[in-house]
Amino acid sequence: MTISRNLLCTLYALAGLVALVGTWGNNLQYSHLGMMEMNVRFWQETLANPASRSITVDILFVGLAAIIWMFLEARRLSMRGVWFWVLFGLFVAMGAAFPWFLVHRERVLAIRDGSTSAGTLSAGAIAAVAVLGLAIVVYTFFALIR
Repeated sequence: MTISRNLLCTLYALAGLVALVGTWGNNLQYSHLGMMEMNVRFWQETLANPASRSITVDILFVGLAAIIWMFLEARRLSMRGVWFWVLFGLFVAMGAAFPWFLVHRERVLAIRDGSTSAGTLSAGAIAAVAVLGLAIVVYTFFALIR
């Protein structure tokens, strides 16, 4: 099935928005501490148990790989503003910044090649992404109501 650039951009933007709400809905619980103490406490608590350490290390390395790719892709496509997305990812949420970088990338690609198609996915891949996306949204909901 052919996926349009508009649909893909919409999905990326929604993922970025849900990631922003999901991360900052939790991060704001530290806001009463002030900026410095907020950061100290946040990073201390990522070391709280094996699960939090595992997921933090995993996310940090995915973020590093994404940042390297973002710089390379921005250079390859002559995209401006990559530093904005990198800093947004580091200081706000990589889960929000990376999908919005991908929206920017799709818009640049659309201008370059004039195509409205972002590519094709099999029905199985679409189903897998839909199930995974739903599971992530459900987890985010439960993380926010705790």
